[in-house]
Amino acid sequence: MTTYVPKAVQDALDAARLDGLKKKSRLRVAVDEETIPVLRMWKDGFSVEAENAPQLRGLVDLYDGARHLSQCLIVAANFEGDEILYEFKRATPAADSAPLDFYRKPDAPIGLIGREDISF
Repeated sequence: MTTYVPKAVQDALDAARLDGLKKKSRLRVAVDEETIPVLRMWKDGFSVEAENAPQLRGLVDLYDGARHLSQCLIVAANFEGDEILYEFKRATPAADSAPLDFYRKPDAPIGLIGREDISF
């Protein structure tokens, strides 16, 4: 049995793999009003298609659909086939509220009842 695969077949397999990754992923990277689809993501990095992506470097925003996941400081790591792999230098999770500058007890009341609400 031979493991040789003709170049045309290998190219078709690679193209089908990239198309599958694009359709499966909702992740996007936003850089200067431009969004680029993310093919794969792991703990300390992600990959994008080399053909359609500019050379990214610096601060980018990572989205899952419309939800802002994190703000990342990235560097290009290397090329792997038709993908560019990027590594995070820093990935700060996005929050939908401002951080508190005090400790809130877990059993603290949510609101206070005013005097006019109390009847004796």
